[in-house]
Amino acid sequence: MNPTKTARRAAAVLVVPALLFTAACGSDAKDDDAPKSGTVAKVSGKFGAEPKIEVPKGAKVSDKVAVDDVSAGDGAEVKKGDIVRLDFAGNIEALGSTWAERQGADPKAPRAQVVQEIGQQGQMLPTKVADALTGHKVGSRVQVEGTAETIVGDQLNPQSGIKPTDPLIWVVDIVNAKKVDKKAEAKGTQAASEPGTPEVKAQPQKAATITVPKGEKAPKDLQEQVLIKGDGAEVKAGQGLVVQYTGVKWEDGKKFDSSWDHGGASAFPIGVGGVISGWDKGLVGKHVGDRVLLTIPPGQAYGADPSNELAKNNLVFVVDILGAV
Repeated sequence: MNPTKTARRAAAVLVVPALLFTAACGSDAKDDDAPKSGTVAKVSGKFGAEPKIEVPKGAKVSDKVAVDDVSAGDGAEVKKGDIVRLDFAGNIEALGSTWAERQGADPKAPRAQVVQEIGQQGQMLPTKVADALTGHKVGSRVQVEGTAETIVGDQLNPQSGIKPTDPLIWVVDIVNAKKVDKKAEAKGTQAASEPGTPEVKAQPQKAATITVPKGEKAPKDLQEQVLIKGDGAEVKAGQGLVVQYTGVKWEDGKKFDSSWDHGGASAFPIGVGGVISGWDKGLVGKHVGDRVLLTIPPGQAYGADPSNELAKNNLVFVVDILGAV
């Protein structure tokens, strides 16, 4: 049970992706599915602003994945394995739009954007759409088209009302991309935990051992301590964060999850409601390279979801911040 929100929350972020997909979209592309130009939709609007997508009447999209730059950026080229941060909009409501996911009423507040590893399955975009961005540059607006059968395949949910031959069109803005070592860890001398707080023993390439103090009551408020001070950039709301983490329950000290149990670092949007609020509050303002100890009361963890098995638990995390995208 990692600190990202539940599938129900992910569905809200994506508008209705759970309606569209019955499962995470796998990348089963064959050689004849390689991205090619030949897009048919007309896209207007500038990079960074919500695009307008128009499909000419009677137009038929390719039965292969078709990709074009609407506008080309001059940033780094996206490669397989990169962590990317993206904005996107689709030609139908079921595909969603990140421009609809602003936190609060402030028009300048950061939006919940897609944070996904190229070449891996993601919850936010079909794998074929994300993989089609390979070779394009940061700052580009990219148009990706195909039939529902081509892009979603067997994972198209019949309840969506979308037919296999229907055109699906995504317009994606590549906001940032970065290669991060998924096996990396925070480096430096670790400080001792403050009195009355959990002790952390870090083990190279393994989940940390977190020992909850005996006889101590869990704090009622969020508690945070930087155990290793990094020298990287400050983490800001709206960025994509790449971390190693281990989490235990205060009540019995048992581990319930760790990034090391899933092959290494995890990536997600921070400060925009994409993770539990204790992470949003505890990690924004920290720095790349930090190792952070967080003790989070239920109200800032999974307490808002009574169906969650951790809803009543106080949670303790140790988090290594590896990068911000």
